[in-house]
Amino acid sequence: MQRGFRIVGTLLLALVLAATLARAFEVDAPLKDPKLEARAEKIAKGIRCLVCQNESILDSNADLAKDLRQIVREHVAAGESDDEVRAFLVARYGDWVLLDPPFKLKTLLLWLGPLLIFILGLIAMILFLRRRAKGVVAGEANAAALSTEEEAELARLLHSPDEEDRA
Repeated sequence: MQRGFRIVGTLLLALVLAATLARAFEVDAPLKDPKLEARAEKIAKGIRCLVCQNESILDSNADLAKDLRQIVREHVAAGESDDEVRAFLVARYGDWVLLDPPFKLKTLLLWLGPLLIFILGLIAMILFLRRRAKGVVAGEANAAALSTEEEAELARLLHSPDEEDRA
């Protein structure tokens, strides 16, 4: 009886895995004209998957990426130029949908942000190292010369009888 359950369980598991693998290799319906399909693929390489975010819609298996590939194919088949297809997607999703967004005022921070962060970090490091060289860091600047009482206490501690007995 247990052997029968194991066989049925194994078959069900194999069926589920086979269905999953079949979906993983699902292919979109390409355009009939190879030149148009090549254009659609070229455009799709430059469009960001809105789900995966660092993949193009051509490389992604997300359902939204498949939908966007189909939209690109429809616009290419309708005779639109590459720029018109990109403009349609940008109008719908913004410049962020492009893997290589244009350099303009809206995307200025996107392009210059990493450089600004690097420069600010470099300035902070230089200031820190200068202050450290001057002894300002970690309260070293507040360390004044010892008073006569403190010097006497230090001398007493350094030359205590316990030290002499050990020697």
